[in-house]
Amino acid sequence: MSEEGGPVPVPIDSGLLSPVRVGTPVEAATSDQAYLQAMLDAEAALARAQAGLGTLPASAAAVITAAARADNLDLLALARAARETANPVVGLVAAFTRVVAATDETAAEYVHRGSTSQDVLDTGTMLVAQRALKLIRGDLHRAAEALGHLAQTHRDTPAAARTLTLHAVPTTFGLKAAGWRQLVLDSADRLDKVAEGGLPVSLGGAAGTLAGYLTYAAIDGDVTDTGDYLDRLTEAYAAQTGLARPSLPWHALRTPLHDLGAALAHTAAALGKIAVDVQVLTRTEVGEATEPAVAGRGASSAMPHKRNPVLATLIRSAALQVPALAGALTQCLTTEDERSGGAWHAEWLLLREALRLAGGAAYTAAELATGLAVNPPRMRANLDLTGSQIVSERIAAVLAPRLGKAVAKQLLTLASATADREGRSLGEVLEQLPEIQGTFNEGELAGLLDPTRYTGAAGPLVDRALKRRGTPPL
Repeated sequence: MSEEGGPVPVPIDSGLLSPVRVGTPVEAATSDQAYLQAMLDAEAALARAQAGLGTLPASAAAVITAAARADNLDLLALARAARETANPVVGLVAAFTRVVAATDETAAEYVHRGSTSQDVLDTGTMLVAQRALKLIRGDLHRAAEALGHLAQTHRDTPAAARTLTLHAVPTTFGLKAAGWRQLVLDSADRLDKVAEGGLPVSLGGAAGTLAGYLTYAAIDGDVTDTGDYLDRLTEAYAAQTGLARPSLPWHALRTPLHDLGAALAHTAAALGKIAVDVQVLTRTEVGEATEPAVAGRGASSAMPHKRNPVLATLIRSAALQVPALAGALTQCLTTEDERSGGAWHAEWLLLREALRLAGGAAYTAAELATGLAVNPPRMRANLDLTGSQIVSERIAAVLAPRLGKAVAKQLLTLASATADREGRSLGEVLEQLPEIQGTFNEGELAGLLDPTRYTGAAGPLVDRALKRRGTPPL
């Protein structure tokens, strides 16, 4: 009972404080129910693998597999029982055994045969990660496709490049979008590498020697070569789960978790780069790009005129959290003995939240990229804000062989300062400088001052970037 006398509410992670992942596919793929199902899938796959090697009755494996449904178990009861054993698998095995026994008492004897809690939880975790990564990789490729379209469409759309928050030199919006796409594909590549070989089954038994598996195998079947059986069991388990085969049991060798966390951190941070750029571009005084308009989205509780950049804000929130979570996962590499008392346990929520946040960010980024509204006229107007000072680098470079490099740079520095102070364009100031009289051919200075004609190799760079093709997830 609560202090007010009413029933104690059931704790539910509704995502109230994590809107970036609420309602996205990855949220369901990483829920408590999804983890429970993944652990049951691990138990069923193990039984099938053992049955395939003749060390467990095929009929028992069939019953175990049929019973391995999360809705057969009380999720909240398992969560509460986990407090007494420091992990959810002990209670799960007991409850699952009872479910199997209700159908076939003989088959119940083969549940969790020779296994240990960490094998089940780690394998279940890898299954959850595998399923979540498929969603995340799909969203990354959707975002990359949309960004590629933006890059191609705006290959030659001039815009102001900004360094240290100020106008630098002209660029094109196409090159900016191509850069965003490059980051997204970099993330997809990293996740591909993890998904296609870095998510292994866990098969070590009580302390990484597989002694329990081997003992039961010898009782239940004909096992004369333990090394051969070890190889065949690991291979069969990997095949049944669709996960990778590890070279060693990894109970205390947590590289898979570190690699996964690092790839997720890159993903969130890369998407965060897009988000902060969009936040800059959508500022009232910049106005070069805006998020897709959706009725009611971005509303302020106090200011009716505002339409806040919600999608970019959600993505950025994830980008600031996932690298920290990944850093904590890296700390968990420092484990004692053959199973850690605390470091292993600390990984669970860290990884789940990293998957959720990166997945929510990827889903949101795909929506943002697909619907981003670009404003070329505003980009052009912003290029003119400094009265051609944005091309001062170009003027200095042209004058260098005529006046000397140091003199040319000093001259442009002073001219730019004068233009700022007097509120005039750079061209007006330069035309009155006696030092450059007769230096330019007729009409040459006007052409050099045009920011739309100083975008360098932006166009060819876009073309080069778009030749890169990502590989969609299976």
